[in-house]
Amino acid sequence: MADNGLSSIPDAGLGDGSDGGTWEHGGRALRVRVADERDVAALGRLRRQWLEERAGRAVPDASFEEAFAAWWRVEQPRRAFWVAEAGSDRAGWTPVGSINVLETVQMPRPGGRGARTGQVGNAFVLAAFAEAGVPRVLLSAVVGHARRRGYRRLMLAPTAGSAAFYRRAGFVPAGDSLLVLEQ
Repeated sequence: MADNGLSSIPDAGLGDGSDGGTWEHGGRALRVRVADERDVAALGRLRRQWLEERAGRAVPDASFEEAFAAWWRVEQPRRAFWVAEAGSDRAGWTPVGSINVLETVQMPRPGGRGARTGQVGNAFVLAAFAEAGVPRVLLSAVVGHARRRGYRRLMLAPTAGSAAFYRRAGFVPAGDSLLVLEQ
């Protein structure tokens, strides 16, 4: 435990399962929590910042934040969102990563009810925080959520750069059971 009361290793949650808790890395306090409508503008800015960081340049799109907010309004009822932040209650918290899961429920059938599944998506973490445990704690929040909601499975489509991370977390290839029609 650090002198300021924060663990130096991300914990599995705060007990209520709603988020990933608070920890310290490199002298910075970090936390993961459930995101809500108050976070939309900050998450839009974070998404732009992350994409521009990856592109190595500014990406001109004057209406992106408006489009992000519209997307959020459509998707929020069927997704759970988490945000990773750096900072403190005193100085304020700055978003540094996010993840969400889309829940689907299969149609019920006689003798059985529809199973829940989750599609993990839109996971992104600023490069400066990638080695601070942020990706792992964000994913742990999703996995905990899936367990509490009784999901039958979690699925995702990793990028080439993230596949090893997800495999280390226990995800395995789906084999021939998943087919995709690209449009």
